Formats: sequence, structure tokens, C-alpha cells
Amino acid sequence: MEAMVHNPIPAGLEKGVARLRERALSLLPFLAGQFPEARFRRALARAVENRFTGQTASPAQKSRFLDSIHAEDLALACACAEGMEAAWEVFVNGFRPQLYAAARAVTHGDEGRARELADSIYGELFGLEERDGERRSLFDYFHGRSRLTTWLRAILAQRFVDQVRAGRRLESLDENPYDGEGASPATHEPRAPQPPDPERQRYAAILQGVLAGVLAALHPRERLRLAYYYVHDLTLAEIGRLMNEHEATVSRKLDRLRRDLRQRVERALREEQRLSDAQVALCFEAAGEAWPFDLETVLTTEPGKPAEGEAAKKLRPTESG
Repeated sequence: MEAMVHNPIPAGLEKGVARLRERALSLLPFLAGQFPEARFRRALARAVENRFTGQTASPAQKSRFLDSIHAEDLALACACAEGMEAAWEVFVNGFRPQLYAAARAVTHGDEGRARELADSIYGELFGLEERDGERRSLFDYFHGRSRLTTWLRAILAQRFVDQVRAGRRLESLDENPYDGEGASPATHEPRAPQPPDPERQRYAAILQGVLAGVLAALHPRERLRLAYYYVHDLTLAEIGRLMNEHEATVSRKLDRLRRDLRQRVERALREEQRLSDAQVALCFEAAGEAWPFDLETVLTTEPGKPAEGEAAKKLRPTESG
């Protein structure tokens, strides 16, 4: 087995890897006997490296980080990258409707363009290009630090922005609200990894702190709205039913909230962190290369206290159903 020949996992983390493997198999039993061990380990090693580049982290910190990985999503992505037919059947049945829904969202409901956009990434996910005798899959850039649905939504948003830029080339779309779809102003993992740069890690950390503060300061109802969409992956119609709003109102308020968040974050970076315009741009660029934020924790948890109250209670039936 390749993992026996070359083990990329840092010392002291084997128990954490074993826990993730067990968790993934409990949710994806079809992988028993054909678990993509080597690819799974490589993805975890890259996730740890990207998270702690330029930092001195203890084994305990790294172990806690591993426990936050979405193991079942990562295992499924690795199995799909391996070309396992059963994994692809699970992915297509489980994620295609969400892909189409996300594509409709970024194309403002243009059904034809949405389907074309969603279908266009299947080839990249499967991997049509070979390098060094190995098929390269877009799944190789997913490390489990976000939910797979969030990561896919970010890719679709970036592909849409790329298409618009290629077709118009009139002005920068850095302010485009789709850039923040699901997580960041650009895709957080699909781009090819770059050599570690401690300075860029510092800018990403600055942006992380500012964004966490801005989100924490939101009205609970607005934080709940974001959690419904980005953490629980509800459709606009489902959010509308829970919040007693029309679907169009939900869409309009989400767009306005995304723009407002971007403005607040940029203002805080300039006024509180004393960054120049160029440094602000570097913050977003650095975060776009390796998205380090745990939106689920920030959006669904008050400082030191689990989310409760009427809004949280509304989520529970959706999660169980």
C-alpha cells in the first residue's frame, strides 16, 4: 500500500487520522475494503501544512484541527478522484441537485446557463488531464476544511466570474458578490498550491480575525440567515419558509448582506488594522488561496455558548430531515 511506503502524516497524528477514517467509514460504508488510504492521507497532510504554515503548532493543536475536518466529505472526494464508480454514484445522486441549485443562484436563475455552468466542472472533477502518469482531479484541491457543498459552490462562483471576465474584460469584478459565495472572494482550494509564504499567512490571519468580529457583531437574525444558506445549505425557498419571507426577498437580503459584509471588513482592515489598499487586497488574495475560516462555528455559536433560542430551534427539524 502506498501509505506504507510514504506516510505524509506528521508525527503524533496517527490517532487523529484513524478517528477520521473510522468516522468516514461509518458514514460511507461502501468504502470498506477499498478506502482511498494514500490519497486521504495526502489530503490531510496538505490540510495540516496549509493551516499551520509559518506557525509553531503543538501536536495537540494539530490534532484538534484534524478533528474539525469533514471526514466523510473528504473520503468521498478522494474516492471520486480515484475513479471509484460507487463513489461517483453517491456524489452524483447526492450533490448534483445542490450543484444545479448553486449554479442557478450565481446565474440569477438563468436555467440554461446554470445547467451549463454546473455540468462544465464534471470533467475537471473526474480529471481529464494526466500528469506524471496520474490523472489529475479537481478533487485533489479539496482538503475537507469546509463542507464539500460549500467548496463546490465556491468553484461554481469562481467559474462564473471567470466567464464574465473573459467575455467583457471591461472592469474588475473584485466587488462581485458571487466572489464571496459560500466562503471567500475567490475559491479557497481549487487553485494549484503555491509555495508557503509566511507573509501571506499573516494577511490571511488578519482577515480571519476581522471577519470573525464583523460576523459576531451582526444581528442574530442576519447571522442566522447566513447560517441557513452557507452552513446548512438550504435553498432560498426553504429559508423563506423558515424566516416568513418571500424567496425573492431572501435573495435580495442575502445579496445586500454580502455587500455590506465586504464593506465592513474592508473598512475594519483600513481603520482598525491600519492597512493600505494594497495590503487589503493581499488579505483577500491570501485567504483565497487557502481558506482558513470555520464559518459554521462563527455563524451558529455565540462566544462560548451554543446557538439557542427560536432561530436555532428552527434549524433542528431541517437538520434531522
